[in-house]
Order: sequence, then structure tokens, then C-alpha cells
Amino acid sequence: MKQIFIFFIFLSTLLYSEELKIKADSFESNENNKVSVFKGNVHIKKGFDEIRSNKLTIYTDKNRNPIKFIAQGDVFFKIQDESEKKYQGKAQKVVYEPNKKIYKFYVNVFLESLEDKREIEGDEVVFNAVTGKAHAKGVNGNPVIMTFDIKDKKEK
Repeated sequence: MKQIFIFFIFLSTLLYSEELKIKADSFESNENNKVSVFKGNVHIKKGFDEIRSNKLTIYTDKNRNPIKFIAQGDVFFKIQDESEKKYQGKAQKVVYEPNKKIYKFYVNVFLESLEDKREIEGDEVVFNAVTGKAHAKGVNGNPVIMTFDIKDKKEK
């Protein structure tokens, strides 16, 4: 129980002024390996950003600062980039590197911009939350699909 309390104090002080909240059916931590694992109905929320998954693994450095989050199993996410553009989507695996603010989405990825309805579908999508840029690729012969909402201008 002491490890859980220390872990949440560390997370709340680490992530600036916004509170990071993680809920799950179970939690395990290994101080020696610097790994924490949340399983079952995992829900992580910080401001607008939100991830739901079956499993969440958090890797930390020697100072207990998170260096990588890995969400696995029917992942749903909502994220906001540095310019406050909002996105949502789903994948089977999401890797987030907080120091670089880079999200990597894997397997049956669907990423949608909520403001302009642009969509990316593929098996591997990398999104940079600082620049708002993304790149995607298909795997095993599957294509990447891009969808744009183009409005026709009416001429006078």
C-alpha cells in the first residue's frame, strides 16, 4: 500500500499543475525495475488527454520520472497537441514518450482530428504532439487511408 501512495504522490508532483489520475482493477509496481503495471479497465486522464485500455505499463527513470507509457488492448484515446488541437481514436497499442511528446499507435489505428475531421487509418501511426505532424504506414500489404472533409466553394 505504501508503494501505491508513493507512486501517486510522485505522479501528481511530476506532471506539472494538472493532475494525472489512473484507475484500474489492479496495480503492481517493481521499484527495482522501475516499472508499474495497471490491469483491467484502465483509465488514465490528465486535462483533456485520456486513454482507456486493458493494460498500462509505465517505465520510469532512476528519479521516478516517467519515460514511457504503453497502453495495450482495445485502446481508446483523446489527446491534445501543443497548439491545443484535439484528436481522438483507437488502436490496439499506444506508446507515449512524455519527454519527446510523441505518440506511437499500432494495429488497426484510427486517428481523427476533431476540428477539421481529417482521419488517418493504418497499422502504424506516429504523432508528434509538439508539431502536430503525423506519419503513417500500412503493414503486411495493408494500405494507409486518409479521409478529408473538403467543402466546395460556391461561385458567385
